[in-house]
Amino acid sequence: MSGTVKKVADATFKASKNIDWDGMAKLLVSDEARKEFSNLRRAFEEVNSALQTKFSQEPEPIDWEYYRKGIGPRLVDMYKEAYDSIEIPKFVDTVTPQYKPKFDSLLVELKEAEEKSLKESERLEKEIVEVQELKKKISTMTADEYFEKHPELRKKFDDEIRNDYWGY
Repeated sequence: MSGTVKKVADATFKASKNIDWDGMAKLLVSDEARKEFSNLRRAFEEVNSALQTKFSQEPEPIDWEYYRKGIGPRLVDMYKEAYDSIEIPKFVDTVTPQYKPKFDSLLVELKEAEEKSLKESERLEKEIVEVQELKKKISTMTADEYFEKHPELRKKFDDEIRNDYWGY
């Protein structure tokens, strides 16, 4: 086996140790997302297992002397020569350079969407707190107290009264 494949298998094994599958699973909301995530995790583990078992082990060296004794030296030498002449081509990655810029741009978009989402979450959290406070105070609140928090509504009502518009 080539050293490159072994390195890939080792890197995949190390990467799988750093994946927080449980943390990611906690972020999922729908049952369909959980099902797809489960399928992804199972597929990843199957591929990782295959890499660890098939490609991380060096093949046993061939005992040519054993075969020379049993079959005969001429035939074994012919096979050994053919075996030694086999060259396994080196893998040249032509796909990654094509998709790396796209992936990087998607990561930038992801970060922007994450920041936007966090800001929106903060805004909604503040709004929830305000509504909960309003809910507690609404039964004893006067119109003046309400209009202090919402001056735009006071202006709207004052304009309607001034223009003699009573909602009919």
